[in-house]
Amino acid sequence: MSILQINNFVKSWKDHGYEKGEKDSFWIDFLEKIFNISNWREYIKFELPIAGGFIDAYFKDTRVIIEQKSSSVKLDDSVFEQAKNYDNALNISRKARWIVTCNFKEFLIYDMDKNKPSAEPLKILLEELPDKFHGFDFLIKSRRTLEQDKKLNFDTAIAVGKLYDAMLGSAKTQTTDTDKLEIFENLNKLCVRLVFCLYAESAGVFSEYKMFRNYLNNENNTRRALLDLFEVLNTPLDKRSPYLDDDLKNFPYVDGGLFDDEKNFDFPNFSSNAKDILKNLSSYKWQEINPTIFGAVFESTLNQDNLKRNIRREEGIHYTTPSNIQKVIKPLFLDELYEKFNNANSREDLFKLQNEIANIKILDPACGSGNFLTETYILLRELENKIFEVLIENGVKFTENPIKVSIENFYGIEINAFAVAVAKTALWISEIQMRQTTAQIINLPLKHFPLAKIPNIICANALTFDWQTLILPKDLNFIVGNPPFIGRKFRTPAQTAEIKMFFDYKDIDYIVCWFKKAADFVQSSNVRCAFVTTNSICQGEQVAPLWKNLNVHIDFAYKNFKWYSESQNMASVHVVIIGFSQVVGLTKKIFEVSFETDDGNKVEKISYTVAQNINAYLLDAPNVFIEHRTMPVCNVPPMKNGNVVADDGNLIIDAADYEKFIKLEPAAKKYIKNLIGAEEFINGKKRYCLWLVDCPPDELRKMKLVFERVKAVKEYRLHSSYKNLADKPALFRDLNNPKEFLILPVVSSEKRYYMPIGYSNSADNIVTNAVQIIPNAEIYHFGVLTSNVHMAWMRAICGRLEISYRYSKQIVYNNFVWCSPTEKQRAKIESTAQKILDVRAGYPNATLADLYNEISMPPDLRRAHKENDAAVMAAYGFSKNLTEAEIVGELFKKYLQLTGKN
Repeated sequence: MSILQINNFVKSWKDHGYEKGEKDSFWIDFLEKIFNISNWREYIKFELPIAGGFIDAYFKDTRVIIEQKSSSVKLDDSVFEQAKNYDNALNISRKARWIVTCNFKEFLIYDMDKNKPSAEPLKILLEELPDKFHGFDFLIKSRRTLEQDKKLNFDTAIAVGKLYDAMLGSAKTQTTDTDKLEIFENLNKLCVRLVFCLYAESAGVFSEYKMFRNYLNNENNTRRALLDLFEVLNTPLDKRSPYLDDDLKNFPYVDGGLFDDEKNFDFPNFSSNAKDILKNLSSYKWQEINPTIFGAVFESTLNQDNLKRNIRREEGIHYTTPSNIQKVIKPLFLDELYEKFNNANSREDLFKLQNEIANIKILDPACGSGNFLTETYILLRELENKIFEVLIENGVKFTENPIKVSIENFYGIEINAFAVAVAKTALWISEIQMRQTTAQIINLPLKHFPLAKIPNIICANALTFDWQTLILPKDLNFIVGNPPFIGRKFRTPAQTAEIKMFFDYKDIDYIVCWFKKAADFVQSSNVRCAFVTTNSICQGEQVAPLWKNLNVHIDFAYKNFKWYSESQNMASVHVVIIGFSQVVGLTKKIFEVSFETDDGNKVEKISYTVAQNINAYLLDAPNVFIEHRTMPVCNVPPMKNGNVVADDGNLIIDAADYEKFIKLEPAAKKYIKNLIGAEEFINGKKRYCLWLVDCPPDELRKMKLVFERVKAVKEYRLHSSYKNLADKPALFRDLNNPKEFLILPVVSSEKRYYMPIGYSNSADNIVTNAVQIIPNAEIYHFGVLTSNVHMAWMRAICGRLEISYRYSKQIVYNNFVWCSPTEKQRAKIESTAQKILDVRAGYPNATLADLYNEISMPPDLRRAHKENDAAVMAAYGFSKNLTEAEIVGELFKKYLQLTGKN
């Protein structure tokens, strides 16, 4: 916040004061100006319904009741009593910690802590806000912003990476890969231990202030000093030598396995540069790191796979943000737990809830550096701490450690040994942070050491490892995670072999192996799963071979959205989140993520709809699997692929070269035709090709420039996968050349509501395989295909190239269920379709990209499309008020009726 903002707030509200009309705006503006909060919906709820009325405003996290009055109303005891009556109607877990009465001109703040003697309320006038705004800090829980977390965690991880590099530079040169691997592993282990020591000192859990730094500053040989320290940290107090130096004997016994010493653990001496870096590292505010973020960034910084590929650390580091992890965790179980917390009516309810969350066991079978496990642990401990707060406010006194949620209930499988070590360290740091918070709440000192063992995060290949040897399904509650996204061209032979263990279908994503393994694991159990995955597994040809083989149903889903990393240099991935299980009776929800711009800031919004059934396309519709079909399911003209050229560019003439080419080779002009791919079709670009189908050999030899190009085609085909075409080098691989046809681009932007479709009525137009065509299509077919009905089907069923639509004749067109119009309905569609073409013809200089851009689309063209949409909807018998999802749901029903299969 800034004083200028607060002054602006005071100035803008000094002459206002109507409760009913201005209350919401007042408090929204208060949050924005005083606390710089734009996503106010996460903090405050207006008109909270309770027995006997509505609370004007309620801060759910901090449990603050706002009783708002108009400026003409005096804030006397009766106003406070009204708020107290509302408070009495709330469940025990929601009762007010604070009550604020306000009449726009003044605020009265009542502290409702039952353990404090009653006192007069704090009074703050509107005009006093610039000086007294800190008096409202209780409204908002102190939380570091994502930007702060990113910077601190990124800076600390990069600094550790620099230390790693300095130590690596001091390592003795080794010749074998085994020796090099041992050096890498030892340096990784060293850095993990140093990070923990730096954190423990900064967080104040070592017994003395600056204990670790002072110890190192007093030692000349840093390497020897650290080896001695690690041994002490791994030795119980009763087993230590009585002759230890004073600067060692006061260090605690850490345990947990962090400082277990294998025989070969060793590392180089510290150079002066390495010592300086280590000294600089001790100046960071390690106690403020977010272990969810830091673990992933730290692991990425030192991961040898990254170093071997020479990925610049400053650009290559990425992690899953806590907010994205919560998209998985909240609908899976956290929302349900908070609902129980909010509805708790007694101490017994709260103790019962604590026991429930303490018994939750969670597996991440691709845990990496543990960010899902760490964030989930933090979220459950935060809920446990909330329970402690409410219990204390209701008279419970704790005399010993009440914590029951344990990191031992978190299970992980990860193929990278270093990532396993980082995951455990992140959980230990999380445990210390949350224990410190608990100690403040219950006002009791809590021991941090020895650390709990974490035997359940193991190094293994999750696809070949038997999960039941780690935990049985009957003992597990949830499976979560973000399994690896690995494109087909980046797979190793071993990963391809792993896919074959689960699926016969070869063109399937690597990530689906985790879905299959998890689905098999949860059979006949109550285990519920949720994975982040690429959107491709719910689109196109992958859907049927995957989901027909999973004996589970989808419980909730986030439809396609951008899964941002923190690095500005990294491309965002488009993902979906899918929750699945065999559990019955769950409320099914389909979530959508959108973004709004507020004062230049992009604000994320999440909404959901309740579904009767969520199918594999993430729609509220029957379980239908749209499979590869060679011919249309209805009686319509077949769609054909465009022509594959297979010429290495030699039969193609760019627009810039056309005039020069025909000037040098004028005889070739009659063999040159327009070449149309998606780029040419949509953006109006010109390109040409040599179409030599009817060219006699004697003419071909006389055209020297053409002959040289054909000769180059033959040479290319002889040395490529097109060897069988080398004996006809003058021709495209395909020779489709109809006179009239409809054109549909294979790939089209997702930003367009209507995919551009058009007509060609000239045999001088040759299409490439970047488009698909329907020869001899009638105007009626154009009308239906360009309608909102077909567009809805296409968006739901088609594959994607990143996020752009990828139209497939075998999946989208051949499975599309056409309407059965009356003669009158068909005539209407023909009329509206023709009007679309007529309107487009009125913009001769505009490309289809211009016409179908959602910003520049002419109003008369949009009206023509809307009229066509209405005509097609009527022919299907659809209500004009159907949403796009409902249209697809109806089409699925018609598909089932037509084909008799799902």
